[in-house]
Amino acid sequence: MKNRTWVALVCVLDLGLVGLAVADQLSARLTGEEIRLRVEPVDPIDPFRGAYVDLGYPDISRRTTGEAGDVYVSLARRGPVWTATGVSTDRPAERPFLRCHDDGWRLSCGIESLFVPQDRAREIETEVSDGDAVAVVKVDSRGNAALVSVLTG
Repeated sequence: MKNRTWVALVCVLDLGLVGLAVADQLSARLTGEEIRLRVEPVDPIDPFRGAYVDLGYPDISRRTTGEAGDVYVSLARRGPVWTATGVSTDRPAERPFLRCHDDGWRLSCGIESLFVPQDRAREIETEVSDGDAVAVVKVDSRGNAALVSVLTG
């Protein structure tokens, strides 16, 4: 009986750790507000992680405080897309906003990689390079973001 208790405890702990690892993305996908951001390609293939398109957000990622740490990016709608209006270490009162990490030269908001089938990576990179690509992102009330899709053309 004691062994079963330990096995059950370990299983519950494992499920809790998995839940903790995906909580921010899951929260954004389930409760987030959908926004659209301009996007540009950075790099399409990583031999260790597989095929993906590494995305840059020209209206967001270049805005930095110059110091490493967590920051909040305030957003405002500009036509069909949302753009950054400011970066702060204080959580904004108005939504939507993104919670990002500033590494001193670029912001990372957790929406930079779009994983795709190997045969589609180059095609998507080319479509995104043509200039009119928009990322569909869901953002929850805490600024957690999840990349839903990339629209081209």
